Amino acid sequence: QVQLVESGGGSVQAGGSLRLSCAASVSIVSINAMGWYRQAPGKQRELVANITNGGSTNYAESVKGRFTISRDNAKNTAYLQMNSLKPEDTAVYYCNAVRYGRTWTRDYWGQGTQVTVSA
Repeated sequence: QVQLVESGGGSVQAGGSLRLSCAASVSIVSINAMGWYRQAPGKQRELVANITNGGSTNYAESVKGRFTISRDNAKNTAYLQMNSLKPEDTAVYYCNAVRYGRTWTRDYWGQGTQVTVSA
C-alpha cells in the first residue's frame, strides 16, 4: 500500500507561483510513475504532469512552459513547481502514484490540495 500526502496548496494572485509536494510512504524508487492531476468544479479530473522513475516527463499542453514536475528519490517526494499561474489553474490538485507489473496495475491517490488563483 502506498500513502500519498500533498502539501503546498493555497491562494495566489495571477502571475504568482506555488510549489506542491507529494510525500510517499514508501520508497518512490519502487513507484513506476508519479503524477499530478487536477479537478476544477464541474469538470473532470485531468492530468497535469507525470514523471517516470527513469525521469521522463509529460505535461498537459495548458501548463507546458509554466509547470515543472520533479522527484527526489532520497526524500520519497515528488514536486510540482507552478509558475505564471492563471485563474484557470484553480482546482484541487491530486498526487498520483502508479505501480505496475506484467499483469497488474495499481493506482494510488492523495487526498488533494486546493489551489486558488485570483485575477
